[in-house]
Amino acid sequence: MKVYYDSDADSELIKDSKVAIIGYGSQGHAHALNLRDSGVKEVCVALKEGSSSITKAENAGFQVKTVSEAASWADIMMMLTPDELQADIYNNDISEKLKNGASLFFAHGLNIHFNLIKPREDLNIIMVAPKGPGHTVRSEYERGAGVPCLLAVHQDSTGNASEIGLSYASLIGGGRAAIIETTFREECETDLFGEQAVLCGGVVELIRNGFETLVEAGYAPEMAYFECLHEMKLIVDLMYEGGIKNMNYSISNTAEYGEYVSGPEVVGSEARESMKKILENIQSGKFVEKWMNENKQGSNKEFYNLREKSNSHQIEEVGEKLRSMMPWLGENSLVDKEKN
Repeated sequence: MKVYYDSDADSELIKDSKVAIIGYGSQGHAHALNLRDSGVKEVCVALKEGSSSITKAENAGFQVKTVSEAASWADIMMMLTPDELQADIYNNDISEKLKNGASLFFAHGLNIHFNLIKPREDLNIIMVAPKGPGHTVRSEYERGAGVPCLLAVHQDSTGNASEIGLSYASLIGGGRAAIIETTFREECETDLFGEQAVLCGGVVELIRNGFETLVEAGYAPEMAYFECLHEMKLIVDLMYEGGIKNMNYSISNTAEYGEYVSGPEVVGSEARESMKKILENIQSGKFVEKWMNENKQGSNKEFYNLREKSNSHQIEEVGEKLRSMMPWLGENSLVDKEKN
């Protein structure tokens, strides 16, 4: 595995390029602002007409273009829209507009790896994927640090696609931490697996099931919330800082012993087998096919029903009440919906 830093990147390589950021959400606002603050002279934000993000981008001082206009203008485009929209955006607004030898960037490998987008051969196809949410990419940059980035090249039409990607990753702050070389396949499949089996799917279901178990047993929902959700941050922060070993050093012997003897009872061999099936569905393309078909269902899609079910769970009501008692949680909030 190759790892690069700012000293390995030519930070001047793309500063005179015209860079278009497609989307102005969590990642989009961070990339646009970090590139501009790093000295890229011409950065625009590409949005569809009527987008609610237009005002946010303009208030931040960016020129806003349609995707089609931006594609004709740009030397570099970064695709930072939801996965399910990217193929249509490429086919309708980019494929015939982007100039020969331009670089099309992605922050996730899904559409390229699973051939949902079949790019023109004269384009550089590059991935720069920060390993953190966009709000963290921005906040770490502002404090002089950075979030590690993954770098991959799928198509090198100019002979220097890797150098272009390295320069971009450095300018958004990745070179301050680490820029790690990978492939579209490796990033895509491990990312989907991590999200589904552990970070979003696994952890959320573990929290909900723990909460429901305590409430059904007659314990106060507030106590269940504190023990199963609120304190999760304390544990994760310790692991984030120094691994599982660091967490175990910091907790009580009672908690550590309980981890060893009870953890495998909750997440044991059956869960491991389920994880293998999840990975197989990702590798085979079954999950992506299901997700793309889901997005053809319009307003009746299962996704919206599942979201509503999740948002209406008792743990959300209890959590909102308890968080109102802890105003410090909102201080220095990473997410500001008015700005990004």
